[in-house]
Amino acid sequence: MVRQVTEEDALQLVLAVHRLNRTLRVSTTDLPPTQLIVLSLLMEHGPTRIGELAARVPCSQPTATTVVAGLEGTGLVRRQPDPADGRAVLITLTDEGQERVVWVARREAELLDLRMAELTPEERGVVLAATPLLRRLAGG
Repeated sequence: MVRQVTEEDALQLVLAVHRLNRTLRVSTTDLPPTQLIVLSLLMEHGPTRIGELAARVPCSQPTATTVVAGLEGTGLVRRQPDPADGRAVLITLTDEGQERVVWVARREAELLDLRMAELTPEERGVVLAATPLLRRLAGG
């Protein structure tokens, strides 16, 4: 019989995922976390208004505006008119921005691969078997 997941179980999983994510990210990119989150969101969802980005990050709209301005200054995103509302703008990932997200993800995967090599074959199997489930949980 499978036991009930406790709040403590969930907390420990969240902490472990955060720690792993932070360790991989710090070792692979110089982008601040919020900038990388915005780039990833744009890659996943396509052109997006600043207010929507702020809600998805989550952060305040002024923070999202500052983050987008920084990314725009480095050529990773651009602003374009929203065809549905001429008063609004959409933030779009540039080709360079998309390449940067993929580059960071590949560096993180390389580092994770090195870390997983330290596990036993059985442990690696458990981690790999959990991937589809973690993807489902991440999807909401």
